[in-house]
Amino acid sequence: MKLLPILRRYRNGLRLWLLRLTGYIPSHNMRKAIYRAFGMKIGCRTYIYAGAEVRAPERIEIGDDCVIGHQAILDGRNGIRIGNNVNISTGAWIWTMQHDPQSPTFAAVGGAVVVEDNAWISGRAIVLPNVIIGNGAVVATGAVVTKSVPPFSINGGVPAKVIGQRKDKLNYKLGEYKPVPFF
Repeated sequence: MKLLPILRRYRNGLRLWLLRLTGYIPSHNMRKAIYRAFGMKIGCRTYIYAGAEVRAPERIEIGDDCVIGHQAILDGRNGIRIGNNVNISTGAWIWTMQHDPQSPTFAAVGGAVVVEDNAWISGRAIVLPNVIIGNGAVVATGAVVTKSVPPFSINGGVPAKVIGQRKDKLNYKLGEYKPVPFF
């Protein structure tokens, strides 16, 4: 019996469990401190709401003035880079790894996801690996993004496609809106 692989699996399982529990700590500052201790880079005035699930935080970078909503999933296994002033709404999922349906061994494939400044990924939207969400782009509620989306575009549907354009003069900072304590 090979003990080392078994111990690694238990260590990895414990790590995932601790990260999942972190999402339910009733304090934005405590959650951020723990995620940073796990290696995540988090900017100023960025808030990660309760119930968010983070995988491989050491491969996730989040800029300033961002909001990560309740029940969002950030799968950092292949890297996530989130710019400044980005809103990832409640229940949005960002995946960097998935299974190849054509693989006879069900092999995992994937790639990094980049969310540029001022983007908004709305509730229950899903972003798949190897995607860039352009500066100021919007991903509508329930959309599934399989390909990169252009700056200041509004994208919706399954798979997501451009359904409109957003004005390019944005003058808000999400970090100015302080969240309710303990959520």
